[in-house]
Amino acid sequence: MKTLKQQHLNKRLQTITDATDREAMVRNNIGWMICVAERLLADHALAEDVVQEAFISAFRGLDKFQNRSTLRTWLHRITVNTALMKLRQLKRLAEQPIDEYLPEFDKNECRIEAAWQAIRSTEEIVANEQHRSLIHTAINQLPDAYRIVLLLRDIEGYDTSEVAQLLDISESNVKVRLHRARAALKKLIEPLLREQVST
Repeated sequence: MKTLKQQHLNKRLQTITDATDREAMVRNNIGWMICVAERLLADHALAEDVVQEAFISAFRGLDKFQNRSTLRTWLHRITVNTALMKLRQLKRLAEQPIDEYLPEFDKNECRIEAAWQAIRSTEEIVANEQHRSLIHTAINQLPDAYRIVLLLRDIEGYDTSEVAQLLDISESNVKVRLHRARAALKKLIEPLLREQVST
């Protein structure tokens, strides 16, 4: 249920016409919108361009804004759609091989992995700025077609059908890409999760 403040803001949105209101809307939302776009595009300059285009789309579509969602939800969807359109323009969403990032298996179908000495907690890893940076780098190493699905599902919180609709692919394709992206990411960040024993 929307708060009274959200309902008031949503009503005001439909009457935004002057530059001061638009400026406030930009100032209050630009930071998180750039973060969302940059996660999807892995390029800060492109993210800034996408957010500018997203605001233009939002201002043009203010009269179509419905009170079914909050302003932030609406702007989030516009930002994601604009970033995905940019990726399509750049042809970065085409199917790309991910095999080099997937786990390896021996002749008995057992996963090949290094020996484990100790495992670190997720909280311990995330608390370390260097580790966070390495995780971001690992995510950005994934081919775009897989990275985008992972980000939309696991970071941005979209469900499978929403991701399928946004990317114009089947739900089963989303599930396959998500599974492969998670497996590849796990392989890339495993050294952070454990201390390896030299053999």
